[in-house]
This record gives sequence, structure tokens and C-alpha cells, in this order.
Amino acid sequence: MADFIEISKVEDGVRLLRWFLRHFPSMPQREFYKLCRGGQIRVNSKRVKGQEILRTGDAVRVPPTVLSYSEERVRKTESGNHFSLTDLEKLRQCIIHNDDDIVVFNKPAGLAVQGGTGIRKSVDKMAAALFPYDKISLVHRLDKETSGVLVVAKNQRAAQFLADAFQNKKAHKEYLALLNGNVNQKSGTIDNFVLKGQVFDEPKRLNNGTGPRPQRAITDYRVLSNVTSSLSWVQFSPKTGRTHQLRLHSAFTLNAPIVGDDLYGRNQRVDTVLQSMLQTNNLFLFAYKITFQHPSTGRMMTLRATVPDFMVPVMRFLEFKLP
Repeated sequence: MADFIEISKVEDGVRLLRWFLRHFPSMPQREFYKLCRGGQIRVNSKRVKGQEILRTGDAVRVPPTVLSYSEERVRKTESGNHFSLTDLEKLRQCIIHNDDDIVVFNKPAGLAVQGGTGIRKSVDKMAAALFPYDKISLVHRLDKETSGVLVVAKNQRAAQFLADAFQNKKAHKEYLALLNGNVNQKSGTIDNFVLKGQVFDEPKRLNNGTGPRPQRAITDYRVLSNVTSSLSWVQFSPKTGRTHQLRLHSAFTLNAPIVGDDLYGRNQRVDTVLQSMLQTNNLFLFAYKITFQHPSTGRMMTLRATVPDFMVPVMRFLEFKLP
């Protein structure tokens, strides 16, 4: 039997052909048009020609021949990526905003942003499969363990514009984190240097002066709430984008590592009342808001991500709120 797939809000306005090529990137266009002419592909039970514009709530009929053919072809053509159509659909459901220039995801924890050796699934490769006729480019990064707002460019002009905005601090990012410890100073700016998992007060050279210099790392922070002396709910606004910057500043400058950080907060202990809630193996660091100028319209955009499921019960129990 054929499958009927309902069009979501983020897909409103896309043409039928493009929708099929997003969901079934291996499908030849000639087969698509053949199925349209034969009435095998339909929208709301009506015959189609292929260039119809889809609207939210439309029901698209997908013949079984497309499903089996596409799944087989995807396994063959994307053998190095190891993601399925189900994985693509899950990522599609994470889209916060989508237009001709950018797509913005609420990236789940545990999904790498960029592909590489040993990485089976990544946002850049999967986004390229979702949008096969766009030039997908990363313009900023999130750690694999970090969840939240991730902006991806869909053409070269947008990529250059946004890369410049992030590099020159024209884009503003805000994170929320649960820290294991009491942060005494309730707000401030951390300004030091980091390199390879270490924090330095000065940009001295390593290895007797012959090694690389640590990079300057600047983070504004504000403590939103405390639970006695054991946990702190903190808002971070990084001004630079160094690798693991917020994790390093939490662990070594504020002396309160992020809950769930196995790299910089080994052997963490938390209150026994919360222990069962925190047994998620997830990092409690969430990129919840980003503000930037749109590369085409020029208007300022502020986008927020939904709090990940693993953080919700802890926030409710501790009565933590979003800023």
C-alpha cells in the first residue's frame, strides 16, 4: 500500500518535485514524472503534474515503489554516511526556520555538526541530503554533546555573509547550562586563553616557547538560580568561539563543571535527590537563542530552540525558568 505523508509547517510552499527530491534524493526525475502521469503520485487524492506548490496539511501519496527503490539507492550512494531516510526525517523535524538562504535546526545532543573520520551521522551531510539542490555550508559550530540552535547556509552568498557575522561578533548567541557547583560571583566576564583543553591567564607559548599560543576566549555569564551550594543555573553569552570554550570556562574558571561533562568534569557528584534525573549521559549545555542579521532581507532575526527533553524534568523539579 502507498504511504500518505502530511506536509509540515516548515515545508509549506515547496514544490512537489523538490519535496520528493528532498525525501528521496536518489529518485530520478524521469521516474517522478512517470508516476505523476500514471496517477501514482497524488496530493489530497488529486492527480498532479509535478510542479504543484504544497501547503501545510496536504497529504502526499507516495507509492511503495518509491520507498523501496529510494531506500536501496540511499544505502548504496551514501554508504560512507550511514544515515537512513528515518534519520533524515528526524532531522527535518528539528527545523526551526527555513527559507531560500538559511535553514536553522534545533540540533539534538549526540549528533555531530560536521562529518569526518569515524563519524557516521552529521548535520552537514544530512542537511545536504535534505536540500540536494542547495549548497549547504556550516557557518558556526556546536559540540556534538551540545544541543540547540544551529544556523546553516544554503548558498555561497549567505555562507560568506553569516561567516563574517559570526567571526566579527555581529551574531549574538546565548546558552543555558546546569553547573555542578556554586558560582560565587553572580555575573561577570571571563577573559583568558584556552588551548587543547587547558586554560591560561596569559597567551604564553607552550613547549619552551616553541609551541602554539593559546587563543583568547571571552564569555559573559549570569547566574540565574542556585540550589544551595550544589548546582547553578547559568546563562552564557560567548564573545569568541573557541573549541569547548564554555565547558572549559565552567570547569576551570568558575570551578563548577557542566553537569554531564565527562571530559572536564570527571567524577562529578551531585545531590542524591537529583541523581536519578541526571542519569542521562547528556551534557546539560543548551544553545537556546541566537540573534543575527538575515543575509538577504537585512532584518534582525532572533530564533529560539525548544528545551531538550532530558533537561525538562530537571528544570521543573528545580523550578528553573528560561530568561
